[in-house]
Amino acid sequence: VRLHSHDVRYGSGSGQQSVTGVSAADDGNSYWRVRGRTAAVCERGTRVRCGQAIRLPHLGTGRNLHSHRFASPLSGNQEVSAFGEAGEGDYLDDWTVVCSGTYWARDSEVRFQHTSTDVFLSVTGEQYGRPIHGQKEVHGMAASSQNNYWKVMEGIFMQPSEVFKAEQYHAEL
Repeated sequence: VRLHSHDVRYGSGSGQQSVTGVSAADDGNSYWRVRGRTAAVCERGTRVRCGQAIRLPHLGTGRNLHSHRFASPLSGNQEVSAFGEAGEGDYLDDWTVVCSGTYWARDSEVRFQHTSTDVFLSVTGEQYGRPIHGQKEVHGMAASSQNNYWKVMEGIFMQPSEVFKAEQYHAEL
């Protein structure tokens, strides 16, 4: 299941942009960026440490993966939504990367734990009807389980930045 969002609002709970799970491998609404946590600088190409807080802005809408103490529509777990504008939101957009080792490895499974409420980003079997028929509910769960492992499937992976080593000088004749 791929993490998905589009500009469809929940009809209950917060009324914010829905976040769901889809099976389609070619879904253009399943792309997310990795950024530094709220009010933090994260240089492009910097490796993400296990235990580091990040934000995940949705590429299509610019809203951040978000959670708060609203009940999710189908399971009654904690709602996960997309919030903010142009990658700017609030402290409820921060997620901690839970992985083994020192850094989040490209091919490894990770968990995302909400920094404010401690729930894990999860997807189970509950499916929506209209207007997002067949999409699965993504929600926050208090306990870790097989339902909250995630893996990067495709994207642009930036190499760590090289330190600019060339001497800059100007010679005049």
